[in-house]
Amino acid sequence: MTERELRQYLLANYPTENEACEWKEFKNLKNDFNGKEKDDVVSYVSALANMEGGTLIVGVVDQTLEIVGTNTYNYDVEKARLRLISQCANLPSEGLQVEEYVTTDSHKTVWVIHVPKHLMRRPVYAHNKAWQRIDDSLVELTDSRRNTILEEREEHYDWTAQIIDDATLADLDPEAIKTAREGYKQRYPNLAAACDEWTDEVFLDKACLTHGGHVTRTTMLLVGKEEQVYKLGHIGQIVWKCFQDGQTFGDIYTIPFIRSTTQLLGRIRNYRFKIYPRHSLIPAEVWKYDTESILEAMHNCIAHQKYEAGARIIVTEDKDQLVFQNDGTFYDGSYQDYITGQKTPKSYRNPALVKAMVNIKMIDTQGFGIHKMFESQKERFLPMPDYEKSTATETILTLPGTIIDENYSVMLMENQDLSLVDAVLLDQVQKGKQITDTALKMLRKRKLVEGRLPHIYVSKQVAQATDKKVEYSKHKGLDGKKCETLLLDSLKDHGSLTKQEIVNLLWDILPDQLSDKQKGNKVDNILRKLRTEQKIQNRTQGNISVWSLVKT
Repeated sequence: MTERELRQYLLANYPTENEACEWKEFKNLKNDFNGKEKDDVVSYVSALANMEGGTLIVGVVDQTLEIVGTNTYNYDVEKARLRLISQCANLPSEGLQVEEYVTTDSHKTVWVIHVPKHLMRRPVYAHNKAWQRIDDSLVELTDSRRNTILEEREEHYDWTAQIIDDATLADLDPEAIKTAREGYKQRYPNLAAACDEWTDEVFLDKACLTHGGHVTRTTMLLVGKEEQVYKLGHIGQIVWKCFQDGQTFGDIYTIPFIRSTTQLLGRIRNYRFKIYPRHSLIPAEVWKYDTESILEAMHNCIAHQKYEAGARIIVTEDKDQLVFQNDGTFYDGSYQDYITGQKTPKSYRNPALVKAMVNIKMIDTQGFGIHKMFESQKERFLPMPDYEKSTATETILTLPGTIIDENYSVMLMENQDLSLVDAVLLDQVQKGKQITDTALKMLRKRKLVEGRLPHIYVSKQVAQATDKKVEYSKHKGLDGKKCETLLLDSLKDHGSLTKQEIVNLLWDILPDQLSDKQKGNKVDNILRKLRTEQKIQNRTQGNISVWSLVKT
């Protein structure tokens, strides 16, 4: 193949970089095959294997797939394959393949390395560390991903599918079954008429709430009578805590969850408030919380709870946010994977429970739930949900119910063409969170952010479009010349100033992205420069340094 034909072949078969595909230059495999950790072939093989496996293309430019070729040193494809197995602990040999392509016109060599998925419950290591890919970076395996791998089962045990031997249909709540029927008819409108004719026993089996007429843990969780919760073998509770006006109160909700989540929803304070756009006296009225997002969050907690741990679901309502906690980490991927709505989960911790909840319209299985929550916040001009407080054993979702920065909300109102990805990245910037180098480059290129790491802020371009001019100017501060002029004018007005008075004069006009130590150094540099230029002088009165103009 010519270089052009090879590039077309690669684009056709490996068109985009993601967690299953990497493009890397690695121009010389003498140094790049097993060299610097996190930046060599073996590290990327570990990262791909620790997800679902994938493909590493060596000898092409990252992001463009331009063919530059690689010097294979003394490796051939078989020697490379054996070296990978020896250098990557737990890497399966089955499915591991190295393909070599040499262009006929430019004589450039490209390797396509096919990486298999890790062995059951065994992460793959390189440099004695297990790696994974997050965005465009390699990081050590997160606790969430490590736990997912370590908890893998050859034959998946579904706690929610187990039959409760001493439970019968008499243990089920008639009103909960009625609510489940309505959800089923909304999910399957073509079966609505037939559903009305089914007996409860037939309906429960059709909806997968029971299994062959037997009551399971899924049945009891969703439509079981409250007083029969002891048969579940689990506490079966959702705890609601509310902090309001310095007081703490709450309640405990139990089965049937199909009814109790709606009851809890009714307790949450929700109201409309106004956001005023620029150049308009007509405000946008938005709800503090989107009710669909609240139910989505609670139903996700129920569907994905790790019930074997015996923990309760906790919903905490504070003045400005709702927090949802459930035991167990993300089972397939991370929350970032689901923001755009493109990822569909391949498996679930509780398949029987999830199937029944889908049938009675409590959740969907297409991976749109988290996406809808993010879209809802964007459409209502509010900060994005986040899972940043999640731990290695539990998932914690924070759903903001008010604005962090009014100007950010106005920005969303007046820039409706911003994509969800744009909104999420700028939301992270306004929250002071770190974003990836690739994301930062993209935002800089579009002139959406300015500043130096770690102090990144919304750029002047967006600031002017959204009335964030004052905030931008505070971020930027006055330059050195203007600070010098202000100091000289002040000394002319007052005759002399102490060092502390000079600090007080300049402190608030220095860039607020500087730390206190950096601001102190900036003041010292200004004083040193002006003294060197023989414009100012200082003397000591007691233990106090006093500065004045040099008389000419």
